[in-house]
Amino acid sequence: MNKTRVRFAPSPTGYLHIGSLRTVLYDYLFAKKSGADFILRVEDTDRKRYVPGSVEKLIESLEWAGLKWDEGIFTQKEIADDRATVTESVSYPGTFEAGEYGPYVQSERLELYRKYAEELVEKGHAYYCFCMPERLEELRNQQSAAKQAPMYDRYCLTDLSQEEINKKLKEECPHVIRLKVPKDEIIEFEDVVRGKVKFNTNTTDDQVLLKSDGFPTYHLAVVVDDHLMNITHVIRGEEWLPSTPKHIILYKALGWEPPKFAHLPLLLNPDKTKLSKRQGDVAVEDYTAKGYLKEAIINFVALLGWNPGDGETQEIFSMEELIEKFDLSRVHKAGAVFDIKKLDWINSEYIKRLSLDELHEKALPFFEKKDFYINAPTERKTDEYLKKVLAIEQERLAKLSEVGESNRFFFQDIDYAKELLKWKESSEEDTKASLQKTKDVLEKISDSDWTRENLQNLLMEAAGEKRGDLLWPLRASLTGEQKSPSPFEVAWVLGKDESLKRIGRAIEK
Repeated sequence: MNKTRVRFAPSPTGYLHIGSLRTVLYDYLFAKKSGADFILRVEDTDRKRYVPGSVEKLIESLEWAGLKWDEGIFTQKEIADDRATVTESVSYPGTFEAGEYGPYVQSERLELYRKYAEELVEKGHAYYCFCMPERLEELRNQQSAAKQAPMYDRYCLTDLSQEEINKKLKEECPHVIRLKVPKDEIIEFEDVVRGKVKFNTNTTDDQVLLKSDGFPTYHLAVVVDDHLMNITHVIRGEEWLPSTPKHIILYKALGWEPPKFAHLPLLLNPDKTKLSKRQGDVAVEDYTAKGYLKEAIINFVALLGWNPGDGETQEIFSMEELIEKFDLSRVHKAGAVFDIKKLDWINSEYIKRLSLDELHEKALPFFEKKDFYINAPTERKTDEYLKKVLAIEQERLAKLSEVGESNRFFFQDIDYAKELLKWKESSEEDTKASLQKTKDVLEKISDSDWTRENLQNLLMEAAGEKRGDLLWPLRASLTGEQKSPSPFEVAWVLGKDESLKRIGRAIEK
C-alpha cells in the first residue's frame, strides 16, 4: 500500500492568505495524525501574478507557524540536508529543493506538462485551439447577452480539418491546448468533507490545459504534479470544487488513479459574504502586525470549519492537542464565519498564559511604535517599569497592539478639570482633605514596602466605610481619567515619588 502523502502548493503572489494558512494547517495536522509525508511545492506558472520575494516570504511564514514539511522547497540548506539529496533551486536562488520527486517548482517542469498535453491530444482527449482573444471575447459577449454560461464553442475542434490544423502548427500560429470534455456524462466522486458529489459534464467547459506561452494552467499542472509526486489526499478550498470534474476527467484520460479530495468550507465575513481584502485584513502578517500571537492565530484558524465533535466544548488547543484531535471527517460543509471577536478572545487567553518576561519581550516592539512611549521620560521606559504596566494590563489585553493605549497616564503627564476630583456631592474642602489624607498615608510607606498589597490594605483602612470619598479623588489625581485600573495598581506602577507629585498637584487644583 502506498504511503499517505499530502501537499501544500501555494502561488507566490505576495503573502500568506489566512485561508491558505488554514489549508496548510489542516495539511500539517492530517499528516502528523496519520504519519503521512508532507510536501511543499510552488505553483508559479501564472507569471502575471508572480511577486518577487514571495516564495521566500511564504516559506518564512510557514516556518513562523511551526509547520514543518518533509520534502519540497526550503530556504535553509541545513534543514533540507536532513531529508534527502539537496539541490539549489534554479528559479529561486537561495532556496533549496530536497526529495526524490523534484523539481518542486512548476516553472521548472514545463517539458513534463507539454509531454502530457501532447499525449492527451494524440489520444483524442484534448485538441489544439487557434482562436484569437478577440473571437473569444466576442463569443463571451454573445453568450452573456443570451444569458448563457460562458463556454468555448469548440470551433477549432469541429470546424478545422486535420490539414488546416497541421498547416497552422507548421506555420507556428499561436495556439493553446484544450481539454475535450466528454458530453452527457455524470462525474461522481466521494469528497472526504462533502460526501458524494455529482457533476454533469454538459456544464463543464473545455478548459485550456496548455497556454500559448508554453505554460500550463493550474488544471493540467496540478494533476500531473499530484500524480507524479504520489499525492494521495488533496486538501483545498471549496472554490476548487467546480474544477474537480475537469481534474477527474484528466486522471481518467491519462489512465491514472485520482487522489482523495477534501474541499474545505469557504471563509466568510460576518455578513456571510466571502472573506476578501475589500472588507478587511486577509494576510496572516496583518494579524501578527496587530499583536495577535502565533499560537492564538493557529488555534483560531483551526476552528474555522472544524471542531473535535462529541460534545466537546474545549476551545483553546495546543498544537499537540490539535494533532491528537484533528480529523478531516469533522470538517464542516457550511461556510466558516471569520469572527474577529472570537479571535480577540482566544488571543487574550494566550496573553494571560504568558510569563511577565515573555509578555515584555513580545510587547516591547509595540510600545516602541507609540508616540506616548517614545516621548516618555527615561525612567518610565525601563524594563522594570514596563513589566509593572504589563502586569496591570495583562488580564485586559485582547492584542499586543493595545499596550498602553488606555493607560497613557503611565507614560505622560496628565491634565484634567478639577471637577473630576470630586466624588458625588463632596465639597472642594472635603475633596482636598481626602487627598491630603491619602498623601499622608502614602508618605509613610517606605520604598521597599511600596507593593500592590500594602497599598491596597493601607488605603482601604484609611478609607473606612466611605471608600468612594477617598478612592475616587485618588484615582482621578493619578490618572486624570474616569475609568482606569484601581488606584492601588496605578500608584504601585507610578512609584512613590510620581504618585505623591500627582496628588500634590491635585491638592493645588
